[in-house]
Amino acid sequence: MKRLLFAIALAGCSAPLPDEPVGGLFEVYRDTDVQIASKALFEPEKYLGTWYEVARFPVPFERGCAGVTAEYGQGDNGQITVLNTCRNLDGTVRSTISGFADIVGPGRLAVTFPTLPFGASDYWVLWTDDGYRTAVVGAPDGRSGWILNRDPDIPADRLNAAREVLDFNGYDLSRLVMVPQGNVE
Repeated sequence: MKRLLFAIALAGCSAPLPDEPVGGLFEVYRDTDVQIASKALFEPEKYLGTWYEVARFPVPFERGCAGVTAEYGQGDNGQITVLNTCRNLDGTVRSTISGFADIVGPGRLAVTFPTLPFGASDYWVLWTDDGYRTAVVGAPDGRSGWILNRDPDIPADRLNAAREVLDFNGYDLSRLVMVPQGNVE
């Protein structure tokens, strides 16, 4: 119950972007009867660095966020550090949150943000291109999903490949939202 109240309060703190659909706390974006698979040959060291969120399924905690970045670094004891940044359309930072991820299987991370009142969340890397320039991330429960890219502009061929991966894993592509980049630096 605490988790629900916190998420509702957090979602109410930010305004949506123009024409932004706002997902519900327990909204599911994939057919959970479809088997989901993480990247078997995932190489965590190649995943480290900055990623730009170019598309997402609406989640309350990203309501109104543009120019979103995720930075992954090498932490202690094999953990991966996580820093997510939400920006306004003008590029100014609206909020950040930091945490860590434990590798729990090939392409499978358990991400924890200590400032939030709930435990680790499943974060599965479903696909990356060979050069780790584009990634697709999802969760078995289907409540989240993202297309990430190493720079704000994603080439059409990699965007199409990422969308195909989401579709293959049972995601409803009609609910996928492109993320405005604004003045991201």
